[in-house]
Amino acid sequence: MNPEDTVGTSTGAQLLVRMLKAEGVRHLYTLSGLHVAPIYAACVEEGIRVIDTRHEQAAAHAADAEARLTRTVGVACVTAGPGVTDALTGVANAFAANSPVLLLGGAAPTFNAGKGSLQEMEQVDLFTRITKWSDRIPAPDRVPTYLAKAFRTMLSGRMGPVFLECPWDVLSNGVDDADFPLLTGYRTRAGSPGDGAYVSKAIALLEKAQRPAIIAGSSIWWDDAGEQLAAFAQKCGAPVYLNGSGRGCMPYDHPHFFTQTRKEALSEADVVLICGTPLDFRLGYGAGIGEGATLIQVDQDPTEIGRNRHVEIGIVGDSRSVLRQLTDGLGKATASDGAWLADLRARENKRWAKQAAFEKSDAVPIHHFRLARELDEVAKAAGDSMFIADGGNWVAIAAKVIGLRKPGRWLDPGPLGCLGVGAPFAIAAKLLHPDRPVFVIQGDGSFGLNGFDFETALRFKLPMVCVVGNDAAWGQIRLPQVQLFGADKSPGTLLAPTRYDKVVEALGGHGELVTEPGQIRGALERAVASNTVACVNVMIDPEAPAASGAQGYAI
Repeated sequence: MNPEDTVGTSTGAQLLVRMLKAEGVRHLYTLSGLHVAPIYAACVEEGIRVIDTRHEQAAAHAADAEARLTRTVGVACVTAGPGVTDALTGVANAFAANSPVLLLGGAAPTFNAGKGSLQEMEQVDLFTRITKWSDRIPAPDRVPTYLAKAFRTMLSGRMGPVFLECPWDVLSNGVDDADFPLLTGYRTRAGSPGDGAYVSKAIALLEKAQRPAIIAGSSIWWDDAGEQLAAFAQKCGAPVYLNGSGRGCMPYDHPHFFTQTRKEALSEADVVLICGTPLDFRLGYGAGIGEGATLIQVDQDPTEIGRNRHVEIGIVGDSRSVLRQLTDGLGKATASDGAWLADLRARENKRWAKQAAFEKSDAVPIHHFRLARELDEVAKAAGDSMFIADGGNWVAIAAKVIGLRKPGRWLDPGPLGCLGVGAPFAIAAKLLHPDRPVFVIQGDGSFGLNGFDFETALRFKLPMVCVVGNDAAWGQIRLPQVQLFGADKSPGTLLAPTRYDKVVEALGGHGELVTEPGQIRGALERAVASNTVACVNVMIDPEAPAASGAQGYAI
């Protein structure tokens, strides 16, 4: 072939990667596979960095973290067959968390379809129930339109993942650039204010409320609505409780931010504003809100409004726009005199005082609360730290202690409760924010799912500190199982007291074992100072969560 014959042409893979670049995608997460090799080559040409993990699930998780932290699209690319199925869990987790993840899956050439090609299987149907859209790109010339639809679908309304199957010939064959230019203007970033009539009804209720309360979730982060939330809470005199990606959207020392009294506030409130978080298991399916309370629910997705609990006023819109509407329209609120907040703050302080005793515990094995307090103080001293939560009881207790000052500093799996996000989420966080210290709050059970991706972090020179709370058990499962059925009927819940610090050392990182409370601070400080991937393996008390009343598992 003469070089002149290829002038002005592009392969399907080149078109695909140019569309990714135009959307601002910086990283492509993958595990090496020949079916998608043309995409790798195009990434090199366009300057998109290829991050190869040790498991396709980790690649999907890392793309999920990138989507959450950038509030745009995260991209994973996997080879056909087992590469696609390995990524399935990561996509399911992204779907539950409403993360716009694009999974590109390789496939044999279309002309070999049905002949029994290597790793050939039905892939598109596999994702139809856990994505917003799943399809096969049929030809190179259709790549731009399929990518445009994928971005539009992922980022509109209730966000979520998309799967696109990319056959070898679609990626490898070329088209004339003049005939198939890259598309622009294929989606909008416009906000979605609420219906004025419904907003006015909500304002009327809030102005009369004596005990208003706000529970807000991930949409506060996705809609960049932290400032609007704080302004609204101050004007109506309401306490704010955050979950999901909303954590950190109000600083932990804000006078309207509360953590310890959510159950009491929601049960005693006369008006509850639910903003961008579903009435799912995290809120007792709505049953945790007092029967006499009037509910106002704000959500981009109208199908979420009224799910599991009667809602007096449902407002469809983005959190930022609707909170601004409510704040602008709100006059003098009954609760703005501060009596309701003062009462809750007094109760909150009593809870903090009780918790502080556990945080100072010198018990051996180490109490979860003591470890969490030491981690919080070391992380604050380290700078603008980020936390990746991957585990059960140890993570739940750490969340009660660690104070977040800024949004986007806490990442957990989300409502699917998927373990194994630790190293993959941390990799994406460190790639995007290399100057921020990253701490992985890791259970000893969850370490086993994607722990080998600490080698990925080492290979890409991404320093991070993994703090393993090691109770040699699947603690969040074992404790209630033993309570329900007895120790002799609780198989599959115990682990060995493994030296995870030695595992990370063997990979090339820094590791330390901690068995006594007085060792925690020094070990964490040395881990931070090592400027590499470090694992601090802390032996914690398996009975501590039950003894302190902090364990919890929802079904």
